[in-house]
Amino acid sequence: MASGAMDIFIVHPSHPATYPAVIIYMDVWGLREELFDIARRVATVGYYCAVPNFYYRQGKIRHEFRNERNQMITLDRLDEETRNRVLAPLQQLTDSMVIEDTGELLEFIDADPAARNGAPLGCIGYCMGGRHAFRVIGHYPARFLASASLHGTDLITAVDSPHLSVLKAKAEVYCGFGERDRHTPPTMVNTLAQTLPASSVTYRYEVHKGADHGYALPERDVYDKRSANRDWEIIFPMFHRRLYPSSM
Repeated sequence: MASGAMDIFIVHPSHPATYPAVIIYMDVWGLREELFDIARRVATVGYYCAVPNFYYRQGKIRHEFRNERNQMITLDRLDEETRNRVLAPLQQLTDSMVIEDTGELLEFIDADPAARNGAPLGCIGYCMGGRHAFRVIGHYPARFLASASLHGTDLITAVDSPHLSVLKAKAEVYCGFGERDRHTPPTMVNTLAQTLPASSVTYRYEVHKGADHGYALPERDVYDKRSANRDWEIIFPMFHRRLYPSSM
């Protein structure tokens, strides 16, 4: 990358072919096996899946704090000092950096024989990655045609709001929200529901009853299996419609 060496996890089906690409935009914790397993799940149904380390300017940052059941402890349940340590790298990562990095990633993916050169892509963003997914589909509307934001944070802000970036997109967009997630209050969910359908995107969302922030991540102490499976029930057909259009 122009700003340094980025580490990235890539997985795709073993059958020799070219596959549509899906980029996973990481959450605040950084890269880890949990995200790699999600990428493997996406790859099994016919995609070239990439999980980039957007913290690469700061090094290989990995945060995992586990309870007695070996579940990752959600941020709100950590002590203040540990919580601040997890959040610190985020303060040095801007949305513009992610947009810039994504442009270079598209060139990297296009050059990989396992990915379809110049073809439409999909993306999935978790937590802060949900916001980053909003940004990139608006900045690269010709490339990203399917996008999912799962328990995304700061999707609407007072200045330069990420949700306004989506208005420039041409993608099909899905958002999964947790009913108990303090980062996605009903006012925000309603604003997105009123604003996004007025654009050129096809927008769909679900508010998962009883689910909290982080519900979609399988190793988290707040993981909600039913809600996460419902997300996949919507995401995979969306990817198929938009990234394999000739098969429809």
